[in-house]
Amino acid sequence: RGPAAAMAYGEALRSIGHRSQAVAVLEKAALANPGNKKLLGAYGRALADAGNFQMALDTLSNAHSPENPDWRILSVQGTVLDQMGRHDDARRYYASALNLAPGEPSVLSNLGMSYVLTRELPKAEQSLRQAYASGRADARVRQNLALVIGLEGRFNEAADIARADLPPDEAAANVAYLKQMLNERATVPAARRVLASDRS
Repeated sequence: RGPAAAMAYGEALRSIGHRSQAVAVLEKAALANPGNKKLLGAYGRALADAGNFQMALDTLSNAHSPENPDWRILSVQGTVLDQMGRHDDARRYYASALNLAPGEPSVLSNLGMSYVLTRELPKAEQSLRQAYASGRADARVRQNLALVIGLEGRFNEAADIARADLPPDEAAANVAYLKQMLNERATVPAARRVLASDRS
């Protein structure tokens, strides 16, 4: 199986939750094509999805070079570091990514969720509002902003943002979930779930 086919198959497996199979497919392809940086990037993402964070970092570091850095890989490295609890290191990677891709909403969203993990909600909202205002934000950015605003207790505003992408009943269910999350103080696990989904 060639690198492109392996990446497509690995992505398909990741999308349906078959993480270990995705790792196996991409590991085999990466061993056969050690110089293919796109393939190494896909393998690193699959490792991160599977929770193998240190190996993901090692692999991702080989997926680009200091002379030719890739902002997408830097952002993924940041999410992996956040998963490992190394938030200051993660934010340095996000800053490097933003130097290469100023205002990139996906990076700003990951930075915002990094601040959620350390319960710095005003900073999280600032980053996510910047992403939201870019005009290039996708539904995930808007839902992350709704999450943060809900965590700050502004449920009506959170619901208004959530409604841009969700049917009214689903938006209402999300806001109800936020209220429950606040009561249970479950901010950090929730943000980790969101970060895990941000390794596109």
